[in-house]
Amino acid sequence: MQWHAQFAWLGDGVAADVLVEADGERISRIAVGVPAPPNAQRLPGLTLPGLANAHSHAFHRALRSRVQAQAGTFWTWREQMYEVAGRLDPASYRALATAVFAEMALAGISCVGEFHYLHHGPGGTPYAEPNAMGEALIAAAADAGIRITLLDTCYLTGGIGRPLTGTQLRFGDGTAGNWARRVDSLYEGTDKAGRLHARVGAAVHSVRAVPREQIRAVAAWAKERRAPLHVHLSEQPAENEASMDAYGMTPTRVLAEAGALGALTTAVHATHLTEEDIGLLGTTMTGVCMCPTTERDLADGIGPARDLADAGAPICLGSDQHAVIDLFEEARAVELDERLRTRVRGHWTAGELLAAATCNGHSGLGWPEAGRLEPGAYADLVTVDLGSVRTAGSGPGHAAEAAVFAATAADVRHVVVSGRQIVHDGRHLLVDDVPAALTAAIEAVTAPAAE
Repeated sequence: MQWHAQFAWLGDGVAADVLVEADGERISRIAVGVPAPPNAQRLPGLTLPGLANAHSHAFHRALRSRVQAQAGTFWTWREQMYEVAGRLDPASYRALATAVFAEMALAGISCVGEFHYLHHGPGGTPYAEPNAMGEALIAAAADAGIRITLLDTCYLTGGIGRPLTGTQLRFGDGTAGNWARRVDSLYEGTDKAGRLHARVGAAVHSVRAVPREQIRAVAAWAKERRAPLHVHLSEQPAENEASMDAYGMTPTRVLAEAGALGALTTAVHATHLTEEDIGLLGTTMTGVCMCPTTERDLADGIGPARDLADAGAPICLGSDQHAVIDLFEEARAVELDERLRTRVRGHWTAGELLAAATCNGHSGLGWPEAGRLEPGAYADLVTVDLGSVRTAGSGPGHAAEAAVFAATAADVRHVVVSGRQIVHDGRHLLVDDVPAALTAAIEAVTAPAAE
């Protein structure tokens, strides 16, 4: 298969007239400054590697706009999230996640990291197939045509020293050992089934949801398999306060002493950090996933992304609770939030932010062979319209800046994932009507119960 990009971002800049050839799922050849062969698919605009959404909770998409009707905090938002979580089952979760992942594909996302903790049935009763909910998510990614890293999440307590209650009971496995036994069957089953679009990693929900002595077991499981390990970190000051009260140290220090930091780990949010925390994350080369649209939607705060990157922590991006699904918005928000915090412009180049949205995210999800336009990488292509009402007039010399600082997900015209066309001219080729699929799936889990 051949594609001819009018312009393409190749990691070190934008080139014109770029021919991309693929052999199956992988890129076999890149040629710059060549005319389009007769049979090549032409890609007018700027072509990027596939985008990686490194942090997603698919079912949170059902909350969009519904949680904007009243004031509150992260904690009041969480109660509404629990209401939706309480109504999902494997079938409705697959339908919802398929629609959400299709929305991601339309936005140029070729791989998602699904931070999955909704494991069991009501009251915490396991399904006959203990990983039915995880399997639903893996199937949904295939239905939508994107790759997935299922970050199976250990979630054991409702706060440090507090039991799970209510909907939270669906999240828990009792102990890290029980969690590992359940995830082993998912991990091994995915490999044996030859599901090439899916990989399984691990997650510690947070220091408040996994006791310190059990974090080490989750980290060891991931390290033994060289699987990615993700963790919510210091999203809220209350988490830091609880950790200091219980352990006499910050959540970052707790993770460090449990062996949970390192190049295979990604800390999500990392909003409220001390200078020592930043140093620990940087020196261990722990990745950090920023989710700016969620962090501002939930009034969490602005994380020290530039300081973290300068310390050695690679930055990637996620849409988290999906206030919007738009990694261009996430990317520019990293820069714009920093401008608000410092009242100085120009902390990040467009290239650095594109790397956060592509190669850094894929590496953090355990797909280091993706997120680059080069031979041997997955043939993931995302073409952004440079002539839309948002991007028109930018000129080829500023194509990368147009993508980061002006474009939105609506400007994505074509998406190829693993050599397969998923989106053509803004239309999803596998899910006929994505808005209708979203509407039906969301109404199924939010409509008032019949009396």
